[in-house]
Amino acid sequence: MDSPSKPKNNTGLKRLYNAFFFSIDGFKACFRTEQAFRQEIYLSLVALPLAFWFGHTAIERVLLITSILLILMAEMLNTAIERVVDRISLERHALSKDAKDIGSAIVLLALINAIITWVLIITG
Repeated sequence: MDSPSKPKNNTGLKRLYNAFFFSIDGFKACFRTEQAFRQEIYLSLVALPLAFWFGHTAIERVLLITSILLILMAEMLNTAIERVVDRISLERHALSKDAKDIGSAIVLLALINAIITWVLIITG
């Protein structure tokens, strides 16, 4: 049985083309509705060029850049979790709170990772 969310004849290059634009829609939705994501985008606009200044080797640059991108990915994952939970029910429930708190903790860990990475590379 076909999945209702999977259109027929969506294979190969057409699938990749569609997936790209679905991803762009995801970026737009997150940017439009999430203040934290917008702040992290602005942070990344400053931090990513600085990664080339502070990173003396290719590995250091990759670590600095990846630590920033990981924050953006974590924030988007957190937003997706929150939206799915809210879609199911706006009623307060312990499991809903846990899911949202865990999503928030993912973002916190990504931020801690970035801070540690940047401090170690800059002071190293």
